[in-house]
Amino acid sequence: MSDNPPIEYAFPELRKWEKGAAPYIHVRESGKPGPTVMVTALTHGNEVSGAIVVDTLLERGLAPRTGTLILSFGNIDAYHSFDPRTPFKSRMVDEDFNRVWGRLDQPATTSEMKRALVLRPFVERADLLLDLHSMHDDGVPLMLSGPLDKGAELAKQVGTPVDIIRDAGHAAGMRMRDYGGFGDPKSPKNSLLIETGQHWRASSVVVAKDVAARFLAASGIVEPGDLPADWKQKSPPQQRVVEVTHAIATKTGNFTAARKFEGQEVIAKAGTVLGHDDGEPVTTPYDNCVLVMPSSTRPLRAGVTIVRLGRLV
Repeated sequence: MSDNPPIEYAFPELRKWEKGAAPYIHVRESGKPGPTVMVTALTHGNEVSGAIVVDTLLERGLAPRTGTLILSFGNIDAYHSFDPRTPFKSRMVDEDFNRVWGRLDQPATTSEMKRALVLRPFVERADLLLDLHSMHDDGVPLMLSGPLDKGAELAKQVGTPVDIIRDAGHAAGMRMRDYGGFGDPKSPKNSLLIETGQHWRASSVVVAKDVAARFLAASGIVEPGDLPADWKQKSPPQQRVVEVTHAIATKTGNFTAARKFEGQEVIAKAGTVLGHDDGEPVTTPYDNCVLVMPSSTRPLRAGVTIVRLGRLV
């Protein structure tokens, strides 16, 4: 019997969108002044909730009233490799597509590097970017706003989900949402990355639709009535901001958790043991420590982040 999570929704057939401004990238111009807004899905090939959003927007023929709208599918080759018997393998082909953005000046020797070079001019063109992701493990939705004030402010304008995560990304490489002007405090460009929940939960599709509708409306290039009426969900009473202070990575892949931890769980006391890595205790560095996306079922290898630790700010 498979230990893989159930797939609760049908995957879209995307080959019909191959022909565009570039393969699987579609640009819609209003002919009127305004920002260039990009919504992209499938940065990882098995994170499909965002692909349903982009597929639906393309099917509806959504066009901007001002500015420009770019709709894209990122690691499309990984998506087309999906096998429900081994669903996690289609996250990537050769390497993580969301870690290559700091080395696009190097030779493109992997599928992900080659695809990033195709997307790069569109990402560089965008004034606002929404990158639609989902999670390996079950967890509450999270908006990753990057380390800058402007990202957190945009997340507050969107108004959901509850948790806004201010973080500096990954030591393994630059994310798309941090690329170029998005990561420059002096640039007006801005970006968000939403983690909608576990990859194949139907609830992740609901979150992806809600956030995309809010983001597009906040951008000003469409009116709320241009979007499906049932996409926007009830707003949370309030949002909270969690600033990541530590990224805990396993040295050799030999990490054992003290117990199963929930995403966004708050650990009251400093010094609480979260687990042992090569026999060494991993503990919380301060009181009221938030556990951001702890890995509970993911296979571990040397250097993999097992949890990020954050403060409520």
